[in-house]
Amino acid sequence: MRTPASRGLDPRLHSALHHLDLRVVRRLEGLLHGEHLGLRLGPGSEPAEARLYQAGEDDVRLMDWAVTARTTHPHVRDLVADRELESWTLLDLSASMDFGTGRQEKRDIAIGALAAVNVLTQRVGDRFGAHFLHRGRIRRWPARSGKAALLSLLATVAAAPRTDPGGGEGATLADALDDLARTRARRGLRVVISDFLDTPPGASAAEPAPWERPLRSLTTRHQVIAIEVIDPRELDLPDIGLVTMQDPESGRVREVALTPRVRNDYRQAALAQRSAVQAGLRRCGVPHLVLRTDRDWIVDMARFVVEQRRTAHRLARHTPAVPR
Repeated sequence: MRTPASRGLDPRLHSALHHLDLRVVRRLEGLLHGEHLGLRLGPGSEPAEARLYQAGEDDVRLMDWAVTARTTHPHVRDLVADRELESWTLLDLSASMDFGTGRQEKRDIAIGALAAVNVLTQRVGDRFGAHFLHRGRIRRWPARSGKAALLSLLATVAAAPRTDPGGGEGATLADALDDLARTRARRGLRVVISDFLDTPPGASAAEPAPWERPLRSLTTRHQVIAIEVIDPRELDLPDIGLVTMQDPESGRVREVALTPRVRNDYRQAALAQRSAVQAGLRRCGVPHLVLRTDRDWIVDMARFVVEQRRTAHRLARHTPAVPR
């Protein structure tokens, strides 16, 4: 079904979007065994799987007497969060995201991750909205729910023109995080999808990145997840001699001889930069998922969601019951 935002698009683009949506939904449901649990943590009121009762940790009001009688061992049933909240995704579409030497460009992976996040969000009944950092401007998409809204959102993102090299001046990732925190105060899930290349090259792991302060501020009210998108050529360079390179953010062009020393220096600098990103996200207390253009990103996301589920169950077991 065509949505208002997708009318007028190239039919091939609309078909590709529909295929992306189906691929994400079918594979995630297969990998996650069809259980209706999204990315948010915390107990709710919808029953989930039964497990052995942990004395002193579990609420006896959650006892599953049928399973207990059948197994002769006390069992409780975990709860799935079912509160309707607004989930917001900040999608980085800056010039550095228009790069890729693996199976796809980073931009493609980011759009796919946006689709997957919102598929998981709408499965638990949340409304989803998005902020985009594009060509130095922050653009907003209102929170909606449903399949038609998701396809309309994907069509809007896919139709966004690329950022010209050197034309990305203006708002930064830190500005976009500040804007998200300021304009969306209602508690819920916040997902940040970026390559986090605002972290200066050569920065040490102990040095705060420009986006750390606003990200830490965002975590004080919301559950936040960071999805970092990288390409293998951002970590290492091939031995191909003299090449012409262009900085996508500044537009500067120069020829570089990829000697063993240059390649080693680049590798060390890239490793330091990624370590700084990882350390910054750890300081903010944000779960960190890395998606690569040369890997099956849907499998990586499914593994991450499974780990989030385990974390949610551990939190549920250690959360004291609220007296009625």
